[in-house]
Amino acid sequence: MKPAVCLLSGGLDSATCLAIARSEGFDCHALTLDYGQRHHVEMIAAVKVASSFGAKHLVVPINLRLFGGSALTSNIDVPKSGPADGIPVTYVPARNTVFLSLALAWAEVLGSADIFIGVNAIDYSGYPDCRPEFIAAFEQMANLATKAGVEGRTRVKIHTPLIRLSKSEIIKLGSKLGVDFRLTHSCYDPDGEGRACGLCDSCRLRLKGFVEAGFEDPLEYPK
Repeated sequence: MKPAVCLLSGGLDSATCLAIARSEGFDCHALTLDYGQRHHVEMIAAVKVASSFGAKHLVVPINLRLFGGSALTSNIDVPKSGPADGIPVTYVPARNTVFLSLALAWAEVLGSADIFIGVNAIDYSGYPDCRPEFIAAFEQMANLATKAGVEGRTRVKIHTPLIRLSKSEIIKLGSKLGVDFRLTHSCYDPDGEGRACGLCDSCRLRLKGFVEAGFEDPLEYPK
């Protein structure tokens, strides 16, 4: 099987993306970034998801909290009043650029030409680094920036199988591929017991997706 690096946050999108990579016959190497996020419980979810698929799993610590600039990496309140205009404060500056760069480094070491990331441009929070044009630009850069690319040994492909799917379509696909959504975590501001708040943008998108998919979200939410 060809090796592939799969970015895995612990959320339902990245879990489904990992399931897709496995279903396509790749030897999956899951990469999780511990970047100082306030919703650190997603790290526990990522470990469980990777284990459930038998994927090799690497957790890499990088401290984006040193920069701040986001409600996920500083002491800015996570919005809970519904979607607002513009790019929300939960956007982490250059996060996917950093994540894909680290995935690219691991892929080159593994001799892999395939990187999977669960970005979505339909039901998402408006982050600029989830758009198809960003992915295309990064893929072009990746093939200029690596030894394997310059020597012509590898042509890097950034796989984004969820980019044109709605959240409900992602949930249906994940269910079909055996994703155990009980293991996943999506909330930006969980309580002290790790339970999802049900009110942040990520929770709202998740809950809406389950309703539209005709499934019940298996996670526990505060009453």
